Amino acid sequence: MSGVIQVRDHLLEELNLVVRTVESLLAKIQPHEWSYRPADNMRTLLELAHHLVSIPASDLAILQEKTQTEVEQVEAQVSEIRDPLALAAKFRTNYELLQTYMVSLTEDELLNKSTKAFYLDHSIVQIKWLIEIVTHSFHHRSQLYNYLKQSGHELQFYMLYS
Repeated sequence: MSGVIQVRDHLLEELNLVVRTVESLLAKIQPHEWSYRPADNMRTLLELAHHLVSIPASDLAILQEKTQTEVEQVEAQVSEIRDPLALAAKFRTNYELLQTYMVSLTEDELLNKSTKAFYLDHSIVQIKWLIEIVTHSFHHRSQLYNYLKQSGHELQFYMLYS
């Protein structure tokens, strides 16, 4: 196995860690908590959960050069979901879609296939897109963890690594 494929697999493993840990965080949310907002200029817990769950699918659409309207349609697929377990299941499905795409790419495509998002003026190679998706997901997982801590949930940091 080449080093590039190993790096891809490590990145997908890290993204799978995000999915697993977010699944356990989402399971702790009670329906009355969805409106929690740490500050006026921040998303509600529900808005954050929707955004986080949509990342693998919406970022996949972006890296596949879908239009802004098409990306918004992907994001809208989670907008009505309020059940934490259904959100977790959708996150898993979205991850699997991204994983299938990334595994289908050859080493050459990972390193050299360059695609352009509707909001950028330059293109990005696929492996860099995957890095962006992983870091984007970790960022919002951290926010979710903090929202839950701030709203009174008893959480331990090790939950983020198991």
